Amino acid sequence: MRLLAFNWRDPAHPEAGGAELHLLEILRRAVRDGDEATWLAEAFPGSKPEDELHGIRILRGGSWYNAHLALARLYRHRLRGERFDLVLEDINKVPFFTPCYVRAPVLAVVPHLFGGTVFREAPLPVGALVWAHESLIPSVYRNVPFLAISESTREDLIRRGIARERVSVVRCGLDQDAYAVSVPPESRAEPAVVFLGRLRKYKGAQYALRAFPRVRLAVPGARLLLVGDGPYRRELESLAASLGIADHVEFLGALPHRDKVAVLNRAQVVLAPSPKEGWGLTVIEANACGAPVVASRSPGLVESVQDQETGLLVPHGDVEALAEATVRILRDRGLRLRLAEGGLRWAHTFTWERCYRESRAVMERALGVRAA
Repeated sequence: MRLLAFNWRDPAHPEAGGAELHLLEILRRAVRDGDEATWLAEAFPGSKPEDELHGIRILRGGSWYNAHLALARLYRHRLRGERFDLVLEDINKVPFFTPCYVRAPVLAVVPHLFGGTVFREAPLPVGALVWAHESLIPSVYRNVPFLAISESTREDLIRRGIARERVSVVRCGLDQDAYAVSVPPESRAEPAVVFLGRLRKYKGAQYALRAFPRVRLAVPGARLLLVGDGPYRRELESLAASLGIADHVEFLGALPHRDKVAVLNRAQVVLAPSPKEGWGLTVIEANACGAPVVASRSPGLVESVQDQETGLLVPHGDVEALAEATVRILRDRGLRLRLAEGGLRWAHTFTWERCYRESRAVMERALGVRAA
C-alpha cells in the first residue's frame, strides 16, 4: 500500500509523545513489509521541510497553532497528484478533516478526544476552538472507519454519534527490550514516588504534589521524582514550594530513554493522576520496570491499570485517596511486590508487533481488502 499519514507532530518533534510513537510503530513496520509511507506534520524550530525516518518520508509545514490548515495546503500543493491507497489521520488535537479533500479512503486513528477536559489546559478561546472542531467529527467523518486505542475512546466516540461497528479497538504495544527490570522490586529500599509525563495541567502532576505532604507524614523518607517537562513546570515548582515540600521533590525534566528507565527502576510506586488518557502508555512502561501504579479512575487508565492486580485506582482529583493509596503501597511490602509482579506479567502481554498486525487488519478492512 501507499500510505499517507496526518499528525500534528512527527517523532522528531521535541514534544512528540505517545500518539507519535503509536503511529511510528505502525508505519515503520508497514514500510518494513513493503509499503510506502508519507507523514505530514507541523514544523518546529530547527526542523527540515522534508526528512526521512525509518524509511518514512516526512513533510513538514505550519506550526503548533495552524497545522490543521497548513498541512491541508501542503497536501494540495505537493501531494494531490500522487496516488495513495489509504490515509491515516491521527485525530489528536484539532482534526484535519481529511475526508473533505484527500483523494483516498481515510482511517481515523484516535488516541483520545479532549472534550471538556481541554478547558483545564487551554485558555477559553483555544479550548472553545478545539471543542467546536471535535463536535464536527460525527458529521465530517460519517462514512469513515475509526481505530481507537482503548475501549474508553471507543465509548467516547459512540457517545458523540459514531456507530459502534465503525470503531475498532487495538491497544498500544511496548518495546520489551527498551523497558525492563534492572533493580528488582524487592531490592528497592528508597521510598521513591515517580510521576512520568508531560508537565501540562491536564496531566495532573499537581495532584501528586498536593498529595505528597500526606505521604511524607506517613513515610518521612519519601521523595517525589517528576520525569518530564512542559509549560506547567514553573507553576508546579511554585506549588511544591508553597506546600513546603520543595526539598523532597525533584524536577528531573525530559530525560534520555536510558535515564528514564533508570528512574522507573528506582520507583516503589508511580503516580498517574490525570483526568483522561487514551490508554496510558506510561503506566505499562512503569509496570515493565517493576513499578506498581496509583492512577485516577479515569477513561483509559481504568483499562491500562488492573485495579488491585497491577496497581490501585482512586477517584480522580481526590488528593486524600491518592495519598492513602500511595502510602499503602510504600508501607506494605507484600502488597507492593505482589502488584509489581502482576504489573510485570501484564506489561509482557503488550508488543508493537501485535499492535501492528491488528492495526494492519483494520487498515485492510478500511480498504475493503480481506485481511491476510
